[in-house]
Amino acid sequence: MTVSAHHTRIAYTPERSVAIWGGIAVAIGVAVSVFPPPVVLILGVVIAICLVTLISPASALIGLMILSPLRTLIATEAAFQLPIDIGQISFAATLLTWGIHRVARGLPILPIRWTALSSSLVLFLLVSGLSAWEAVSISAWLNEWLKWIQIFILVLLVVNQSAEISWEWLLFGLVLAGIANAFIGIYEFFGGSGALHLLINDRFFRAFGTFGQPNPFAGFMGLLLPLSLMATIGYASRVVFHRSSGQKREIPILLAAYYAFSSMVLAAGMLMSWSRGGWLGLVSSVAVIAIALPKQTRRGLLLLVTIGGLIAALWFAGLIPASVVERLATSTQEFFAFEDVRGVDIDPANYAVVERLAHWQAGLNMATAHPWVGVGFGNYEIVYPDYRLMNWSEPLGHAHNYYLNILAELGIIGLLGYGKVWFTTIRLSWKGRRHPDRLSRFICIGLLGSWAYLAIHSLFDNLYVNNLFLHIGLMLGLLIVLYNQSNIYLRLDRS
Repeated sequence: MTVSAHHTRIAYTPERSVAIWGGIAVAIGVAVSVFPPPVVLILGVVIAICLVTLISPASALIGLMILSPLRTLIATEAAFQLPIDIGQISFAATLLTWGIHRVARGLPILPIRWTALSSSLVLFLLVSGLSAWEAVSISAWLNEWLKWIQIFILVLLVVNQSAEISWEWLLFGLVLAGIANAFIGIYEFFGGSGALHLLINDRFFRAFGTFGQPNPFAGFMGLLLPLSLMATIGYASRVVFHRSSGQKREIPILLAAYYAFSSMVLAAGMLMSWSRGGWLGLVSSVAVIAIALPKQTRRGLLLLVTIGGLIAALWFAGLIPASVVERLATSTQEFFAFEDVRGVDIDPANYAVVERLAHWQAGLNMATAHPWVGVGFGNYEIVYPDYRLMNWSEPLGHAHNYYLNILAELGIIGLLGYGKVWFTTIRLSWKGRRHPDRLSRFICIGLLGSWAYLAIHSLFDNLYVNNLFLHIGLMLGLLIVLYNQSNIYLRLDRS
């Protein structure tokens, strides 16, 4: 059995080249004459990315991954404000450069292929679209809905470029973006931020990278750390295989070292965020990886018990820092307790717990009033005054539990649609473990760890912030590429 693909190619003539470069030159001239210098600078960066993309389309995606988390940093610290946030500029630049690359190479502009995840994503877009009828603020609804449109587009983009861009470049860029943010967080931890409200033990400061808050920064670290860890193992296994077969290749050695270093940096960023939700998510991620790593599930469960026993031994032996133990010990009371807090006396000791529960109750009140389609995507903060508890007039922006937030904003139908997306994602990731290439198999397992992390951390926070949803879209695209490869290999083996 053979697998072949045919593309209708357009001749790449000198006339076509002149037309493309001429159009770019005209665009530069118009920009310089019409826009102020800051905007011209941004446009210059976009054009530079376009030029590089003519050589390698992977550059636009890597630029998107690194630049998009700068949204909050630019909004709060920059001397001038951008017309739209840097993530949306990067996203538009990615689409533009993708189109330029395909035209310049004589490739079809829209070779859209339906993916194994497309139906679930389209279903969620449809059911979340129903909430627009209940939304008080259509702009807030549109802002959240467009996030999922962009996730859908990025999945299609990655899958349809898989023949031109190696998925290993995509993985490299994702981890590189995490390292860049982690270094900023490490700098903040040792006093770079000077944010007294984030002081730890009167000595260090909670890291928040370019996210403005420690918890979403921890979310960024937690999503990428499982991928980096499994990439380390995957490339190390390639090194062992090459040496056992008498081959000498430096690239796998360098990549194994890169991902090992990345894993340490990301882990440091996670620790320095001081985020209990992040730490609990990471523990869950490690547990899922331990189960999925061996091909036989019973061996995975044995590995999980072994790791759990080792952690317990370190805990009871007092080898885990006391400050970390104390931080985790308070998680049960603060995250997993639920009670009606309308009659609770508020004091400094219980303020954080009561505040969180008060916002959970506000979300439940919204869901009770609008059980099927919710109050409108992104409208939690807008309608909060109508559903809040007494003494809690200030909204936190979301319910600090993404599932409850979805229930409040999209109702039961929306929550089921969201669950369908992630049930399909986990199923595809688990099937990706059948991939015959060991590195690809390890990356699928790493993605399972990332989804486990997202599932647990979402119990306490909304991680679809500061353009982090763009990285989630790219990770979903990476999953579909590996899943498709696995299916092709399996069909060839059966034939």
